Amino acid sequence: MNPKINRKTQFIDLGLKEYAEAWDYQTKFFDQILEVKKKNRDLPVTEQSVTSNYLIFCEHPHVYTLGKSGDEKNLLIPKEKLGDINATYFHINRGGDITYHGPGQIVVYPVIDMENFFTDIHKYMRLLEEAVIRTLKEYGIAAGRIKGLTGAWLDPEDAEKSRKICALGVKTSRWVTLHGLAFNVNTDLNYFNHIVPCGIDDKSVTSMAAELGTPQNLNEVKNTLLKHIVSLFEMEIVN
Repeated sequence: MNPKINRKTQFIDLGLKEYAEAWDYQTKFFDQILEVKKKNRDLPVTEQSVTSNYLIFCEHPHVYTLGKSGDEKNLLIPKEKLGDINATYFHINRGGDITYHGPGQIVVYPVIDMENFFTDIHKYMRLLEEAVIRTLKEYGIAAGRIKGLTGAWLDPEDAEKSRKICALGVKTSRWVTLHGLAFNVNTDLNYFNHIVPCGIDDKSVTSMAAELGTPQNLNEVKNTLLKHIVSLFEMEIVN
């Protein structure tokens, strides 16, 4: 293995964190990694520094985020009314359209240098999906993928019944990743009524609590998801 490859990954659980704070937090790490890579370009291999990796878990207060290619028409509630439902709104630089984050939803932000793991964005997306799919399997929920769409879905083969339980939206620059996934565990699904989730108007959204009929232990689900991400990416977690 290349001695400059570093699979050590710092795991950080921010708990409930305002969206803007979490965005600034991950962007700080993102910029730091890019700066190291920029400096490395002008150095011989023997003098180059290893790049760091971070895996951030958190929840957000109610917030809607719109990706750079998204359509504001998919926010169905007037912005001036967002305060009535204790929600905020951000137009951000990830891929994808509009989505919702809120309490009871596990949000995962891997800020990693993919050159420490593999340089394949398709594989990156599929492994994040696979971690959620394997987590759900441990709870007796069968999930899969829908061709042409991102995320983890229940009843993916049935166009009328298929429903999304995890959304993905990422950004990469020089193989460094930003943003990530949103996994509905105990999420208040009523908040999805105010958007066209991910710009897809013919599919519904669900959560583990809705499927299993009872709220789940969020920390337990977090630990299960973490286990599968670490395994699939062959990470070495450090605190």
